[in-house]
Amino acid sequence: MLTTICMANLKEIRNRITSIKSTMQITSAMKMVSAAKLKKAQDAITAMRPYSSKLTELLQSLSATLDSDAGGVYSTQKEVKNVLLVVITSNRGLCGGFNSSIVKRTIKAIDEKYSNVAVDLLTIGKKGDDILSKEHTIIENRNDIFDDLTYDNVAQVAQKIMDLYVAGSYQKIELVYNQFKNAATQIPQLEQFLPIEPIESVEGEDKKVALEYLYEPSKEQIVLELIPKSLKTQLYKAIRDSFASEHGARMTAMHKATDNATELRDELLLTYNKARQAAITNEILEIVGGAEALKN
Repeated sequence: MLTTICMANLKEIRNRITSIKSTMQITSAMKMVSAAKLKKAQDAITAMRPYSSKLTELLQSLSATLDSDAGGVYSTQKEVKNVLLVVITSNRGLCGGFNSSIVKRTIKAIDEKYSNVAVDLLTIGKKGDDILSKEHTIIENRNDIFDDLTYDNVAQVAQKIMDLYVAGSYQKIELVYNQFKNAATQIPQLEQFLPIEPIESVEGEDKKVALEYLYEPSKEQIVLELIPKSLKTQLYKAIRDSFASEHGARMTAMHKATDNATELRDELLLTYNKARQAAITNEILEIVGGAEALKN
């Protein structure tokens, strides 16, 4: 009877070990896939950041010197009554706290920063939409962006957001996304999209002075193309940042999952060997006991 119970326990442990080995194969494969995708996404965002940063700097300097009729409509400060948050998450899970950190950052902004104004959301990514749509107003969800992540597709979304701002539907628009630092670190960001913030001054010898540029043909002509392009680039960079962060977070999560599964497998193998040794010992004792009984 005791031997039968031990054999049943051994079978259960063997099944668990087999199951864990299968899980290890899956998580290890997912880690390698994410690592390959991360390299490409990281190269893309690293190459894009200097261009986006300089273009934004130029945009802020240019907008600060223009009136609304010349294109400064994007930089005009208005009384904030309605706010739009563009929340960027992922379409898939298994990436640790990547999506939950953005959801928490969004809820914090709604409850604290914008507690006295109306807030709507535009979500990019299925995970954020699934959670936030339960309690907040989602004007649109663009899960399809990640199916074909190109500048042209993102530019269409950016143009719609800009049109909503110009029409007066919202007086402030901000982006909520994960900024890529490295494979193990993603930094949640709440970044102003519209209106365009004034350029930051740089320290002079005696006082702060604004950066100045020479423009040709003219500021007014340049602004008609530069401002919309810069805003579209800003949104594209944010989505690219989030995309690289997602693969980094998933690679890290799958690496930890594989390590945990390996540790659990080793513990179960030790338990299995001990149980098997105990079962063999019991069988020997039963045989010896039976032999002694026959002698008597």
